[in-house]
Amino acid sequence: MGIWQCVEGCGACCHLDPSDRPDLEDYLSPEELTQYLSLVGEGGWCINFDHTTRKCRIYEDRPRFCRVTPETFEEMYGVDREEFNDFAIECCQQQIAGVYGEDSSEMKDYNRAVGVL
Repeated sequence: MGIWQCVEGCGACCHLDPSDRPDLEDYLSPEELTQYLSLVGEGGWCINFDHTTRKCRIYEDRPRFCRVTPETFEEMYGVDREEFNDFAIECCQQQIAGVYGEDSSEMKDYNRAVGVL
């Protein structure tokens, strides 16, 4: 497996539709769940996602649950630091497939960027 990274111009993780994430209560505190649900806008997209630039408008101040770091994944999902890279890549691939499709240009761009061909 390659090396995880966020790929500019993707934004798949900003598709927050709760119906696609039935286990939110398992890893978000009640306060975080309320915040998460308040961010869901039209079509399930985060209200802070700019569809034109495909960037987050509050990136520097985004919530903890929007941060893909070894620390956050350990706290939220119990993922060991040694497993973070592969786990994060798989999470991104699943989300990209669900939002854009398995054969989408976003998936191809992501796999190329992380070194998975």
